[in-house]
Amino acid sequence: MLLASSASSYHDGVWNEPRPPGAPRRVWRDYALIGLLVPVAVLEGVLRPELPWSAVALTLALVPTLWWRRSHPLRVVVIAFGATLVARFVMGGDPDTYTAVFMLILPYSLSRWGSGREILAGAAVVLGNVALSMTGLTDLVGAFAVVSMALLAGIAIRFRARFQQRERDQVKLLERERLARDLHDTVAHHVSAMAIRAQAGLARAPKDPDAAVEALKVIEAEASRALAEMRTMVRVLRQPAELDPARGVADLVELQKGSGVPVEVEIHGDVGEIMPSTGAAIFRLAQESVTNARRHARHATRIHVMVTAEAAEIRLRVTDDGEATAPGATGYGLLGMAERATLLGGTCEAGPAPGRGWTVTAVLPRTA
Repeated sequence: MLLASSASSYHDGVWNEPRPPGAPRRVWRDYALIGLLVPVAVLEGVLRPELPWSAVALTLALVPTLWWRRSHPLRVVVIAFGATLVARFVMGGDPDTYTAVFMLILPYSLSRWGSGREILAGAAVVLGNVALSMTGLTDLVGAFAVVSMALLAGIAIRFRARFQQRERDQVKLLERERLARDLHDTVAHHVSAMAIRAQAGLARAPKDPDAAVEALKVIEAEASRALAEMRTMVRVLRQPAELDPARGVADLVELQKGSGVPVEVEIHGDVGEIMPSTGAAIFRLAQESVTNARRHARHATRIHVMVTAEAAEIRLRVTDDGEATAPGATGYGLLGMAERATLLGGTCEAGPAPGRGWTVTAVLPRTA
């Protein structure tokens, strides 16, 4: 019962299989092949006196079916194999030309570019032609094997192309996710700092006009940093050899320059030989953690960033002493942090600290 159900599901899947997208209508190989087959068929008729010219004429008449082997694969299979079967009975079993071997391209094209229904119908026509044309058992088995190989070759190339397309789509998706993380981590950090400083300047401006000027200076500095980060990302995109923005553990001190809650940075251990991808991830994780703390940690007085380099892994811990807000829906920041760590074989966890504040802990291998 289970076997019958599986066979039925497989048949339904093949029956509903659509045509592969992007089938080329004609390529230079088609012109070259047809241009070669026509003189070869004529030359074969000259060199084989026992070969009737009716067989040569039939071969020449079927050569143009190669024009439509991708756009109308079932139609050309029916025309070619149907015509040869009819001619065999009408001509009384005249010998085939050697040039007619090109017809094996048609069942290959059928299984490569046809829909599931076209493949099943065309395979029935081809195999029916073989069964009615061959008399001896040995010839029948050999012909079945050759035709089946042509059909299976088309199916193999078809699914190989599909697998490669899925791989390309997956690579595109991963690249889009990477760009989304980098954009969020760079732009959001500086824009958040500018927004916080602007709010503070607006609140103090009525009583202290100089506060507005101070806020504008900080906003200008943050905007310059954001522009520099964006230029770095654009350079990376235009020059793929530069795999990642030149950021690392040594750049963590830049997090102390932003406005808002003060940031303390501690680095313990040897960080001189960390791989660039790991160092860039540590910087981006710390940057996003600091941005989140400045935006969401109410009444915070300090943010502490500590990196500990051990023999096999790098640990990052970012804490604040503010009042942690109630956890809500996970934003793109925390999602991007978790993805960034996972891609390097590490982990990243974020949550309220015992008693007060918020803690982000990330562990990455040194040889990610």
